[in-house]
Amino acid sequence: MSEQMTAWWQTLVTQIQQATFWYQLLAIALCLMLALLVNRLLGQRLSDSGGQGLRHVALRSSHRILLPFSMAALLAIGSAVLQAFALPKQLVAAFIPIALALGIIRLLVYMLRKAFLSSPLVKTAEPVIAVIIWLLVVLHLADLLTPMLEIMDALAFNLGDSRLSLLGAIKLTLVVILAFTIALWLAELLNQQLKRAKHVSPSMQVGFSKFSKFLLITIAFLIALNAVGINLSSLAVFGGALGVGLGFGLQRIASNFISGFILVLDRSVKPGDVISVGENFGWVHELKARYVVVRNREGVDTLIPNENLITSEVINWSYEDRNVRVKILVQVSYEDNPEQAMALMLQCANKSSRVLTTPEPTVMLKNFADSGIELELRVWIADPEYGADTVKSDINVAIWRAFKQANITIPYPQRDLHIKSGLSLPPAP
Repeated sequence: MSEQMTAWWQTLVTQIQQATFWYQLLAIALCLMLALLVNRLLGQRLSDSGGQGLRHVALRSSHRILLPFSMAALLAIGSAVLQAFALPKQLVAAFIPIALALGIIRLLVYMLRKAFLSSPLVKTAEPVIAVIIWLLVVLHLADLLTPMLEIMDALAFNLGDSRLSLLGAIKLTLVVILAFTIALWLAELLNQQLKRAKHVSPSMQVGFSKFSKFLLITIAFLIALNAVGINLSSLAVFGGALGVGLGFGLQRIASNFISGFILVLDRSVKPGDVISVGENFGWVHELKARYVVVRNREGVDTLIPNENLITSEVINWSYEDRNVRVKILVQVSYEDNPEQAMALMLQCANKSSRVLTTPEPTVMLKNFADSGIELELRVWIADPEYGADTVKSDINVAIWRAFKQANITIPYPQRDLHIKSGLSLPPAP
């Protein structure tokens, strides 16, 4: 090992002492300066052009990969110039895959972050991608990449008419991951574009987003299989097995998936709607492929399967109109004037800022109860997702103060107990 290191060091010293080494180093420095200049000029033009949606994403991604790929292009031009003048170009050619690797790493990391947002899996995958790409570059520069690929291709076995090798399995895995990442990235771009569309309803936005994501993932899977040489006709057996699986074990998953599309198409439940499903009350936060996210006033998210929203009774508080009527019951004594109490209750209706002026609040004499006269105040609110407890609390406090000042009594529950005389008690044992 020491002899090899000595020989390598002597070779390096010999190359440094030659003028051709400095020519190549000067060419690399010149390419780097030109790449920085091009990146600065084009970066300013891209920033000044602005843009939104897909245009904005395209500009951002172009700016990220502009420096390494422009550096690789200039190095390729410099290598061709040196070759035209019959000058050595080994050092310049060695920097081309390094610049390309840097650009590919930036592009893949950017696509991962946009496709999967921020997650621990993405943070773990970023250094793994960088290590794999740099390892391939090192093997390429050391002329070991081709022999290693041949060795992995030799590790194979035949399965019927198909030949399965380690290299083919690695290629399939990488192509599938890349295709799925691109598909999810494009689906996220379309989703962001749909959110900015003012003339598309929220339910249709969710529907287009789901359909485009499903379509892009399917196309990516088929392209990945075709890219590695797998005959798509061989998937007929897999399709039959999948159909049997859906019939037995996956029927609930398929039912929830199809129910999600039904909810989107009939627009019975939309993002932002306030719904009640059984004991669950809240507003629809998201529509997913398998479930609906319902968030209550405590900030707790409940995941309700789509099938439940199709087959069970659902109360949609904001289906056609977000206005909801709130009832407040109050009793006054029979000795008090109910008309005066009703007027005071009507004045107290505006003590809550959430109460609407249109429709106007109303007061009704509801019933002559056992303990007193039952009055009912009816007010309207336009934000049912925040509940009605705060509205009732504000109005009840205002009514209690108004009744206290007007000496109007809120009666206690009263019961009359009649004791009949002349009943003899049984003798003690």
